[in-house]
Amino acid sequence: MSLVAILTLVVSSTLVYSAPLIFTSIGGTFSERSGVVNVGLEGIMGMGAFASVVFNLTFANTFGTLTPWLGLVAGAIVGLVFSLLHAVATVTLRADHIISGTVINLMAPALGVFLIKVIYGKGQTEPISQDFGYANVPVLDKIPFIGPIFFEKTSAPAWLAIIVAVLSWYIIFKTKFGLRLRSVGENPQAADTLGLNVARLRYSGVMISGVLGGVGGAVVAQSISLNYSVGTIVGQGFVAMAAMIFGRWNPLGAMGASLFFGLSQSLAVVGAQLPGLKNVPSIWLQIAPYVLTIVVLVFFFGKTRAPKADGVNYIKAA
Repeated sequence: MSLVAILTLVVSSTLVYSAPLIFTSIGGTFSERSGVVNVGLEGIMGMGAFASVVFNLTFANTFGTLTPWLGLVAGAIVGLVFSLLHAVATVTLRADHIISGTVINLMAPALGVFLIKVIYGKGQTEPISQDFGYANVPVLDKIPFIGPIFFEKTSAPAWLAIIVAVLSWYIIFKTKFGLRLRSVGENPQAADTLGLNVARLRYSGVMISGVLGGVGGAVVAQSISLNYSVGTIVGQGFVAMAAMIFGRWNPLGAMGASLFFGLSQSLAVVGAQLPGLKNVPSIWLQIAPYVLTIVVLVFFFGKTRAPKADGVNYIKAA
């Protein structure tokens, strides 16, 4: 296998597995920048995956190749609804953020499988007929050496995720909304004193995390698993949270960390085709992403600084 072929295989698979992590980790960044810990990203991804697959199976014949993209919208809407549950619990009712997120994580897969059984009469769906697959980027795929590696047979949702990461960085650090969002995550009392609506801004952060988490789940379902079952989302939400922490609550950092974790996940799939890894037992490659997640959290969590009011409920003074 030539060097170009090896790099093409690795980069292509890395982008596929990184895309849902990028979307979800950036969603978590918005939520935590507003001061709300969203442990429920795993459950939100699961419901986004459920909604996208049901939409895909229902409307594939109607919308054709546009179906997976509309499936992202369906996943985003359902993710938004579930994030509102978390926002109401944590912002309005001032519940513990970890407990609220854990409830969503426990509820989502059970609800998804129950609804699948009601709709289709069994515990998982049939494979979808319209998925993202691979695409070439016009013009850019003609660039010598770089083109075949990065822009041939690549993942369109991954490049969309990279664009979203750049836009999110600009929104959080270069706009008035981003400044206000960060202010309620650092010092909600001071923000309230300046006339900012702390609850509204925190709702905004959590809702954005729900939209992006739902999109992340929809990408998994329509580019990796290609159906919905209880095992469609297994740990990706927690890996995305690790990427958010590793990236220091910065969208560009979260994107870089997601690419790193995506690479480790992809090697478990394509490792058998790569020189030097084909003799490594597949089980080692399969557990590597989760081991790396633990290692990153152990060595980097204590060295990063979360927003000061992250996870702290704000009670407006009378």
